[in-house]
Amino acid sequence: MYFRQFYLGCLAHASYLIGSDGVAAVVDPQRDVDQYIDAASGAGLRIRYVIETHLHADFVSGHRELAARTGARIVFGARAGATFPHRAVGEGDEIEVGRLVLRVLETPGHTPEGISVLATDTADPEAPRRLFTGDTLFIGDVGRPDLAGSKGFSAEEMAGMLYDSLHEKILALPDDVEVYPAHGAGSLCGRRMSSATMSTIGEQRKFNYALQPMGREAFIRMTTTDLPEAPAYFASDAEINRTGAAALEELTEARALPPGEVARLQVEGYLVLDVRPATAFGTGHVPGSLNIGLGGQFASWAGSLIPMGTKIVIVAEDSGGVDEAATRLARVGLDSVEGYLEGGIYAWDRAGFDLARVPQMPVDELRVRIGEGATPEILDVRRPAEYRDGHVHGSRNLPLSELGKAAAALDRSHPTVVICGSGYRSSAATSLLARMGFEDLCNIVGGMTAWASASYPVEARM
Repeated sequence: MYFRQFYLGCLAHASYLIGSDGVAAVVDPQRDVDQYIDAASGAGLRIRYVIETHLHADFVSGHRELAARTGARIVFGARAGATFPHRAVGEGDEIEVGRLVLRVLETPGHTPEGISVLATDTADPEAPRRLFTGDTLFIGDVGRPDLAGSKGFSAEEMAGMLYDSLHEKILALPDDVEVYPAHGAGSLCGRRMSSATMSTIGEQRKFNYALQPMGREAFIRMTTTDLPEAPAYFASDAEINRTGAAALEELTEARALPPGEVARLQVEGYLVLDVRPATAFGTGHVPGSLNIGLGGQFASWAGSLIPMGTKIVIVAEDSGGVDEAATRLARVGLDSVEGYLEGGIYAWDRAGFDLARVPQMPVDELRVRIGEGATPEILDVRRPAEYRDGHVHGSRNLPLSELGKAAAALDRSHPTVVICGSGYRSSAATSLLARMGFEDLCNIVGGMTAWASASYPVEARM
């Protein structure tokens, strides 16, 4: 049997290629599909099935392109309502992949159409069975039940379905069944996911907080309380996946744009997206540009902060950065990259255009300012759970995903410093605030990691 996991850190997304006897299936593919085709070819396998555990909301799948290029059949749970040719499956249906049998379990809860897929090697009964759980069961967590509101179910109704799926289907399996979810730590499809990328039913039964003994109503309360706001792009991506995305090669290739053209397009409403690291952005950037660095969870933050359909001009350190940014934007459905700043920020400067800057403040300086009583407004843009675990005294928690709305009530002329975990999200936040007219901004270098490493006082809330 051939088995391989593909893990995409940018989206904390796991996909899988499994096969035997010359044929294979891909489970939950990302949008750019060359890697699956190359891996299958190298292993002497032909991809016959593309299986989706559900309509993914946090990324755009490449199921239609992969099927078109390989002749594979797309498989969805019967409730998905996909609008293209596919095989709709339900409880107990089986898919044969060589000597492997892939048996479908209907496991709604994260989404109404969710399925899990149990893989068994019929030629080797002693081989461990593998369960592809999609977003129903994660390592250390379970799927959020609140992302299907547009489908006519409340979060409480979905949480009840999730409880039933976990206890009647998944936990009914033997402890040695291996668990392979569609996401890991960092995904917004759960809350407490582990950085591990596989586990077993037995380990999850023992260590997963959401699988500990509790009644159905207690589970519903727990999984529907204190959920972060779902990113705006989730609904759009789910619908793209229902109808099928265009192949990447069909998208318009980004054009090289001279500085004057970028300036003109920006006036016309194009977004200048600077994908360089925070320090480079702070040193000098196109005024009014948004900074989301390629070094972090670029795609998910881009999807969260940039409205679908926005026309984008990229500023990168080199052409490789442009290509990487365009691909990663496409993975979340941001297909309208019109071009990139030819020659980068240096060309912009040489052409005589103004540069904007964001000072990068070390934690030592922030500590001194606080000690002197010259405390600026300190905005902590991490998620509420991170903030509760430990923050700078006197800081205000405005999560990055909600900053655009929440910052409207702040004084734009007051000195403001922004902090996150490492300096990545806070740089994006300073760029957003600058676009809103904030005049005196600083980004805290190294964020709370640097603050804690310096042994400065941390305040926590229970």
